[in-house]
Amino acid sequence: MSTPPLTGPAVEVDGLCYSYGPYQAVKDVSLRAGRGKVFALLGTNGAGKTTSLELIQGYRRPDEGHIRVLGLDPFRDRRALRRRTGFMLQEAGFLTEMTVREMTRLWSSISGRIDDVESALERVDLSHRAEVRLDKLSGGEKRRLDIALAVWGSPELVVLDEPTTGLDPESRRGLWSLVEELRSNGSTIILTTHYLEEAETLADDLAIMHQGRVAVAGTKREVLASYPASITARVPDEVVHRLPAVSGNRTLKRLPESSGHLLRIETSALQADLTLLLNWAEHQQVTLTDLHAQAATLENLFHAIRVEDERLSLDRRRNADVESRVKKDVTAP
Repeated sequence: MSTPPLTGPAVEVDGLCYSYGPYQAVKDVSLRAGRGKVFALLGTNGAGKTTSLELIQGYRRPDEGHIRVLGLDPFRDRRALRRRTGFMLQEAGFLTEMTVREMTRLWSSISGRIDDVESALERVDLSHRAEVRLDKLSGGEKRRLDIALAVWGSPELVVLDEPTTGLDPESRRGLWSLVEELRSNGSTIILTTHYLEEAETLADDLAIMHQGRVAVAGTKREVLASYPASITARVPDEVVHRLPAVSGNRTLKRLPESSGHLLRIETSALQADLTLLLNWAEHQQVTLTDLHAQAATLENLFHAIRVEDERLSLDRRRNADVESRVKKDVTAP
């Protein structure tokens, strides 16, 4: 099979659905991972990330929908994609009686991609462990070997599933540098991680899944712009009634342990509202204690998605209860 031209997204997913028996794990998922970018696929536990990755890697055939990886169908064309893609799973299986160097050489022959063993091991700080058997490696060292094999030969597409789990902070920063190097060389990286600061640091684009669906997706800037920034501060009681009008949503909460109120402003105009509040405080000769201003973060967005889902679930239960009572009233003699 000829290699498709390098045009369009590296990964295209449209209307993807997959079920395990009666349980639908992936529900109408659509994603785009651009070439030469880092795409972070995030989600709450049980969100459907792992199943989506397995479908993208061709390990499963979708019930519905279409997937294209580098222009090919990953289920039908797994052999053609093998040389062009590198995968790092949450748990990889090694031949434990082999040494690190032997495993790397074996992987070289399996992957069909060209690289240098010494350079690959140095890249993940395993050169000094090259002659050590795999069953003697620590968990973090095995994880670093996983990384070395996934990025062997700088494939066009690299899928990293929770790559920094079990790594120390220095090794984690080393992986970040490696991801940035791969991206600068033109590789596309799909990353899943529970470390939200990792996604904020590395990702160009991202999607957050929840209960099998994509809750939000887009560039990192677009996704974070969908959630407001926040300003919080303690305000003395005597000036609460004179607070300035801000563009954002303002709430006040009485603080029982001390005099004053907790002011919270959620706003899409952080700089303007913060400037207004500080100018007001200076004019009123008021000290705003515990003042904190923060742009939207992925942690905020995750929390908002969970809260909204809980609200919708509560509404559905209430509606079901109302319908049940109405039916009882109608059928009652």
